[in-house]
Amino acid sequence: MADESRNTISIVGAGFTGTTIAAEIRAKRIFGHVVAFLDDDPGKIGTRIDGVPVLGPVEAAARMIRTSPADEAIIAIPSVTREQLARIYAILRRAKFARIRIVPRIAQILDGEAHLIQAREIDPEDFLARSPVRVNFQKSLAYVRGKRVLVTGAGGSIGSELCRQLLEGGAERLYLFGHGENSIYEIQRELRLLQEEGVGEKATIVPIIGEIQDREYLSFIFFRTKANVVFHTAAHKHVPLMEANPVEAVKNNVFGTKNIVDASRNSGVERFVLISTDKAVEPSSVYGASKLLAEEIVLREKKNGHHYLVVRFGNVLGSRGSILPLFRRQILKGGPVTVTHPETRRYFMTIPEASSLVLKAGGVGCGGEVYLLDMGESVSIRELAEQMIRFYGFEPGTDIPIIYTGLREGEKLLEKLHADSETPEPTGQAGILKLRRKTLINGRITSVLERLHPICFHDPQSPRVFRNRRALRAVLEEVIPGIGPSSAEPEF
Repeated sequence: MADESRNTISIVGAGFTGTTIAAEIRAKRIFGHVVAFLDDDPGKIGTRIDGVPVLGPVEAAARMIRTSPADEAIIAIPSVTREQLARIYAILRRAKFARIRIVPRIAQILDGEAHLIQAREIDPEDFLARSPVRVNFQKSLAYVRGKRVLVTGAGGSIGSELCRQLLEGGAERLYLFGHGENSIYEIQRELRLLQEEGVGEKATIVPIIGEIQDREYLSFIFFRTKANVVFHTAAHKHVPLMEANPVEAVKNNVFGTKNIVDASRNSGVERFVLISTDKAVEPSSVYGASKLLAEEIVLREKKNGHHYLVVRFGNVLGSRGSILPLFRRQILKGGPVTVTHPETRRYFMTIPEASSLVLKAGGVGCGGEVYLLDMGESVSIRELAEQMIRFYGFEPGTDIPIIYTGLREGEKLLEKLHADSETPEPTGQAGILKLRRKTLINGRITSVLERLHPICFHDPQSPRVFRNRRALRAVLEEVIPGIGPSSAEPEF
């Protein structure tokens, strides 16, 4: 095993974050030693910080300082733009640093300062992300201080990032609810390590293994935990997979949400936030339809002093099951990279930015409302694939081919963030819009749920419709045109 204490580390950025990281490395004395700060600021170049020289500009200094195969560079500029990061990364790559890490962006820093434990390897999505909206966590998370907060799907991409950021909020307890024991184990261990390293506050972290489809257990656990705030992220999310398993999509996403909402209402939860998706807008898939119904279930909960609301956004970069991990695997095996259609476009946001805005919306939002995260401009999936191929040092079409496979069942060429009947309005909060809308199910959500129930759960009075896919789609089509069964739809 390599002796990390012999690593020589150059820190790009001689500001507050860079000097804080350097001090932490010096205090621990096991990860290596800082030999230089690299900076473009003429006012800093030539000075010393705690005995460490500040060299620059970055391009010249990087070539000059790298002398050992063990050399590492840490980019410590939380406000770095996508363009600046691409330039710095290219410089460090040309200088042949053995390892290049980056500290969190502004949207990920909880308490105003980055910590060494948060530094990570650079990912392609770092170059694809737009400049995030800066969120004041202390102010935005005031509503969770001293409260008990429960996150469903806490081991997932959005759920786990919500938990990381909730560390700053001063919650009394943080309940990590999920059905996957490994993912819940991983996030609860990570959170405790972050706390040990001084990140966030000392909320008690409680892992809970369970299913949102288990109605009786949810009722029991909500009365036991006495949660005040709930973030509901748990859902089946893969569009083609849910097209192949439509009954399970509805059972989990619709009735699972109803179970969570009922348990929350009955146990006195004060604030409930459903994480929704642009796939719920004029749905073309069962997944999208299930999320639209989930939205309606939450929005009908209007109770004095309690706020049940929906936060909707598009795709997130780097989430499990998203396109970037797929592209990465395809590139690293030599291609080809598969894109459904050359004109496909999607809205993207980083997981940390989406999570921080969800937390902000959860505090400012009123009950019975849908809030939309400002996703900016949509992104061409073809161009995204080309950028990722170049990140790994290859040329699209020459080294790594791109092939087009055609849209899959339930997929759209273009996604919309709101329906034609919904009007986005400013909220006064950067990055967050409120949708002025009508009830899209026209008050029929109760009857729809009653008809879907014997399809998802066995009822001796209606055994013929149990798990019947055609019956499911027929019920959905009555309130969501275009979701009905096709001639190729099997009955079971």
